[in-house]
Amino acid sequence: MGKLVLSIEVDIDESYSVTGGNGSATMIRFHGKSNCENFQGEILPGGVDTQKQIGGGARTLSARYILEGTDYKGNKCHIFIENNGTMEGMEMKTKPTILTDSTHLKWMETADLYGTITMRAGGVLISFYQDKE
Repeated sequence: MGKLVLSIEVDIDESYSVTGGNGSATMIRFHGKSNCENFQGEILPGGVDTQKQIGGGARTLSARYILEGTDYKGNKCHIFIENNGTMEGMEMKTKPTILTDSTHLKWMETADLYGTITMRAGGVLISFYQDKE
């Protein structure tokens, strides 16, 4: 496994689902926080994960949210995350897109990152890693 660069404890607020003739979709609203080496802060209101499965294919997710807090230098900043993934067996693998106004975390915007999702009480732990170079 690569180097951990960001982790977020996500708590589920509510979810809405629909099942149609060719698949299903679920929208999950959430909040949460990050308390890791690079960043400490909270998810701003409006975080949502959209999961769908069409025609018996793989289950996919697309989550979007903004964190507000401080970078590892103590500077106030924001991080936007769009995290897309596909269920592979019993494991969800994700690929984040990150935008930030932190000059110290700007490298995350172009880094080759991947994510994992681990179940925890009340929600999930999202962990983003950078492959070792």
